Amino acid sequence: MNSRLVPKLYSCLKEGYTRNDLVRDLMAGAIVGIVALPLAIAFAIASGVKPEQGLFTAVVAGFLISALSGSRVQIGGPTGAFIVVVFGIVHQYGYAGLAVATMMAGALLILMGLARLGTVIKFIPYPMTVGFTSGIALIIATTQIKDFLGLTIESPSAEFVGRLEDYAGHLTTLSPQALLVGALSLAIIIFWPKVTKKIPGSIIAILASTALVQLLDLPVATIGSEFGSVPSLLPAPKLPQVELSMIPELISPALTIALLAAIESLLSAVVADGMTGTRHRSNMELVAQGVANLVTPLFGGIPATGAIARTATNVKSGGRSPVAGIAHALTLLLILLFFGRWATLIPMASLAAVLLVVAYHMSEWRHFVKLLRSPKADILVMLTTFGLTVFVDLTVAIETGVVLSAILFMHRMAGAAEVRHIKEELEEDYDEEDALAISSRQIPEGVEVFEIYGPFFFGAANQFTDTLSIVKKPPKILILRMRHILTIDATALRALEDVCDKTRREGTRLLLSGVQDQLLGPLKKAGIYAKIGGENIFANIDQALLEAKRMTNDGVLPQADQATG
Repeated sequence: MNSRLVPKLYSCLKEGYTRNDLVRDLMAGAIVGIVALPLAIAFAIASGVKPEQGLFTAVVAGFLISALSGSRVQIGGPTGAFIVVVFGIVHQYGYAGLAVATMMAGALLILMGLARLGTVIKFIPYPMTVGFTSGIALIIATTQIKDFLGLTIESPSAEFVGRLEDYAGHLTTLSPQALLVGALSLAIIIFWPKVTKKIPGSIIAILASTALVQLLDLPVATIGSEFGSVPSLLPAPKLPQVELSMIPELISPALTIALLAAIESLLSAVVADGMTGTRHRSNMELVAQGVANLVTPLFGGIPATGAIARTATNVKSGGRSPVAGIAHALTLLLILLFFGRWATLIPMASLAAVLLVVAYHMSEWRHFVKLLRSPKADILVMLTTFGLTVFVDLTVAIETGVVLSAILFMHRMAGAAEVRHIKEELEEDYDEEDALAISSRQIPEGVEVFEIYGPFFFGAANQFTDTLSIVKKPPKILILRMRHILTIDATALRALEDVCDKTRREGTRLLLSGVQDQLLGPLKKAGIYAKIGGENIFANIDQALLEAKRMTNDGVLPQADQATG
């Protein structure tokens, strides 16, 4: 069962874990650790925090996510999706605010997993995901222009348009040396896979550009010149210091972090399932992400989630159990301990090149263009989410995207629902394959038949009421045919109750036909079953029409309710 709250590490070890499995996972973990190194540093810097905080996150969160993951091969750590939201929180509340928001998000993720909401997250609409992902990619790309070109801007704007205006106004400060380093790094990352795919191009680019800058003593910004020294040890855990009055303001950012972590981690797990032929446990995955985000801020880390590219690298490198993910975290820890101080020599332009490539792959521009040929509602969701992500705020974009998607879905469902007046459309009802088609039956004089199609919920309740109002003169008998209704909500139940009361006032006998078994429960709980009477509810239209014919012939009809008019 993919809903079990059991880590895949336990399952893998229980199934049997050989020495060959260990060697294979250790090799895969070492490769992924090397791939994750420049990304962890770059994501941290782009997020507005210190470079080592990205490494702390990759080590601590990477270890916890793999140890507790509901996926066999999930690799966790900082990702590009968080850059925009983390930068915004740090800019407004400082790192302490980010740490508290991340821990709140971690608690939310744990609760979501325990509440078995792992499968619900999968229903986030694809156009919305593409919209905010493409928006994030565009923002990441624009934030890297400054370092890639070596521009000198004392206080760059945090807004998208303001940032572009800053770049345009400071083009004269462009550094040819920084541009050279950035362009060289970009070229290596793009073309290195043609040489070999065993060693990631980002590592080669950083090593080559760092060596070039040091050997030629090029005057370009480096991690050291921008952020100072990089520690070689994990910090001691400590609780973030934040004012209690700030916590309510952090609820919305925490929700965004939790939703992003859930979406990306489960999407990564699904991708991994497709590559390995396994099935992940979505609820356990949410719990793992929650624990990681609850603990990582204690070590100075930032939000983390499952990383699709690193997870894919893990699978391609031979990783087949969570041990590979744990090895990836330990590899990064060893690099931090023995080589962390050398990170200060890395040129900022080289890291900018790494993030430009990340933004390009993250943009999914082909899917974006393809979705422009989708139904208008999907295009609206995608463009709205994209525009709000770029020009307003990612939190607002996600909240608006969810609400807009829900509204459009309800609109579509309401459009799928239909209430037909049988006498008016009798000529159209000629479905020969439908054994219960009304066209083959005779409707007695004084009897009106209405048939309801599709989901009967609040979006269709008004249509139901409006269609019934077509009949100006109260009929002797009103038959509501409900054979196509599988679900009903409180609003539709209230509309049905209103019809029940109205027919009683007007002296019309109300009959229901084709009521599905699953509808009887809601009808009884709402008291409608008792109001209509079990003797007036029939399994099919033939029984209802037979009863209507008997009542009209025998004159067995209710009297109008004089007390209510």
